[in-house]
Amino acid sequence: MPIMAHGNFHKMHGLGNDFVIIDCREHPVPMTGAKARAISNRHSGIGCDQLILLHESKLADVRMTIYNSDGNQVESCGNASRCVVSLLGRDCSIETEGGIISGQLSDNMVTMDMGQPRFEWQDIPLSYAMDTAQMPLAWDMLSSPMAVNVGNPHAIFFVEDADAVNLKEIGPSIETDSVFCEGVNVNVASIDNDEIKLHVWERGAGLTRACGTGACATAVAAIKQGRAPSPVTVNLPGGALKIEWQPGQSIIMTGPAVHVFSGNADWNNFG
Repeated sequence: MPIMAHGNFHKMHGLGNDFVIIDCREHPVPMTGAKARAISNRHSGIGCDQLILLHESKLADVRMTIYNSDGNQVESCGNASRCVVSLLGRDCSIETEGGIISGQLSDNMVTMDMGQPRFEWQDIPLSYAMDTAQMPLAWDMLSSPMAVNVGNPHAIFFVEDADAVNLKEIGPSIETDSVFCEGVNVNVASIDNDEIKLHVWERGAGLTRACGTGACATAVAAIKQGRAPSPVTVNLPGGALKIEWQPGQSIIMTGPAVHVFSGNADWNNFG
């Protein structure tokens, strides 16, 4: 199978969380962290929060590899998964490093089965054993988060007013704290009329307008703690997602996926 210097890509977004998607199933594109950073750069590259590569899969309809804008690979991305289902134009299953997920397409909305959340400290993973339902830790004004793995690790803080937290300032120190073996996504949420207002500092990407796995993890935490019903609407800066979950079942996420444009690039110009 020939490796292509030039290739097509698609620019898509889910609630403003944007992606460059490259279909490598016919023409592989060798990727490195440096090349992923260069493609993701909004000033000198194409620009995106995450770079998505699609490959053949023996376990699902397609395999998705995800690079954050810092060039590091991550396990799962809820908004990107909806975009992939929309791009393929049919119901399908997707193999990710965080597990196999599946999606159903309906007009411009996609409903994803994101699998079951995990709560054990080894599954987050944490560097030592502790209660993940209320971690005995604090960072400035944020304390006692719940940790949930939904294909990737999340720490969820419930506060009176999510808008009042300067997540850009405090997010990096929590993301890189040594208690989180593989780093963590930081979620700050408040409950308003049975809906969740959420801001997310994404591991390796920083503040984004939306985070699908963050919405899933936060909804699970809110439902498990009796703070919100299921289904629950999660309001992010880029828009709303509907999340459904019951203990022992999969997380169901429904939201939009938008195709912005397609293009062609010389991949040798990056990295």
